Amino acid sequence: MATVLSVSGSPSASSRTGRLLRHLDQRLTAQGHEVIPLDVRTIPAEALLGADFRHPAIVEATELFARADGVVVGTPVYKASYSGVLKALLDLLPQYALTGKTVLPLATGGSTAHVLALDYALRPVLNSMGAAHIVQGWFTLDKDIAAHEDGTVTVAPATAEALAQVVDQFSAALGRTPYLAAAS
Repeated sequence: MATVLSVSGSPSASSRTGRLLRHLDQRLTAQGHEVIPLDVRTIPAEALLGADFRHPAIVEATELFARADGVVVGTPVYKASYSGVLKALLDLLPQYALTGKTVLPLATGGSTAHVLALDYALRPVLNSMGAAHIVQGWFTLDKDIAAHEDGTVTVAPATAEALAQVVDQFSAALGRTPYLAAAS
């Protein structure tokens, strides 16, 4: 099957966003995909904020993006946009780092007022980076994600069902070459 890079753009180690992504990674793995998790917060701040393109962690992240067939990008929403650590990483990747890739954008937040951050903040950046296909994303309310001390996650039933559909659509889209991408 496909290699999927699962990118958590949360700056917090105990983030619901990160835990939700690792939960969804399990579904992708069960479908036969190789999933590589990347928590942006683990990249040294001096490399991200200093725009050190040659830093080993930035080089490694760039190589992970290049290797992936598909990319899941998850971020908490802050002030109606994706996280600053995610922006710092995306800024350091090559301009067309997502060329030929299928991308699934996901976001979490405390209020439905942030739902449009996926379409008006994150999706344009992913598109500008050459993504071949950006599948329907999903916004999950923080209250619908219960993170337990043992590291497991419980997702509210209606949200879990919607996320399963979105992840399954992403999984099905992996490996397909959209007509426009094939023509270019």
